[in-house]
Amino acid sequence: MDFTAVLAQIKPKLGCVADNLVIIEGQIAKARETGADLIVFPELALSGYFLKDLVPEVALRIDSPEIQRLAELSRGISIAIGFVEETDDYHFFNSAIYLEDGAISHLHRKVYLPTYGLFDEQRYLARGSAFRAFDTKFGRFGMLICEDMWHLSASYILAMDGATTLICLSSSPARGIDGDSLGSASSWQKLVSTTALFLNCRILYSNRVGFEDGVNFWGGSEYIAPSGESIVRGALFEEDFVTVEIDEGALRRERIFSPMMRDENLFVTMQELGRIAHERGR
Repeated sequence: MDFTAVLAQIKPKLGCVADNLVIIEGQIAKARETGADLIVFPELALSGYFLKDLVPEVALRIDSPEIQRLAELSRGISIAIGFVEETDDYHFFNSAIYLEDGAISHLHRKVYLPTYGLFDEQRYLARGSAFRAFDTKFGRFGMLICEDMWHLSASYILAMDGATTLICLSSSPARGIDGDSLGSASSWQKLVSTTALFLNCRILYSNRVGFEDGVNFWGGSEYIAPSGESIVRGALFEEDFVTVEIDEGALRRERIFSPMMRDENLFVTMQELGRIAHERGR
């Protein structure tokens, strides 16, 4: 079905869950007023990104009042949002939830935690262990958190699990500035375009802005059509409210014109991966 989505390109405050929830509620109210069906927030929108030792302080359980408040708000609009999750055994995850009709429809825990350059997530967080597609009012979706998308197998698994729309929640810092060119923006734009093209899927990419510890997040949230074309893109380095009109017919036309997912042979892939695993395990 056709639907309208909003990419909420916000500037979370580091370690300030209550303040961020106020910002988020304002964005949800604005999206509802414009008639949007879905709003997508960035990675760790409820807490900020460079948390380090603050992780246990900002962590929320699935039944926490803040999460329950967002669930209640999802009765009027579907919501995808990132936060630090605490489990009953006191593990902490970089997680994202999809809320719809007053309930959590899906929980994704970030699988690939970067530990290179300025990133040190694995020191403070546990790794997720699954990629699963899930059903929504708007079709079958998959969720990825930032670094997850840089691993081709993650998007491939979700597509083979039936996802026709991928949501990527991101906190990507600005790197590689050369004059008017921004290396991180260029790299992400190539990545999401290529992924959409080869998997015949739609991609909703929501990236944050603002400064933390001297690091600037660049924004540039965008919607990529199944053809790989960027339909709409948010501003660089400033907050934005990116409205996306998603046409179901575009997905149908692209899958007829370029039926790569129809012809993909999952069983050959599984067979060869099994062989590789067996040979490497010798």
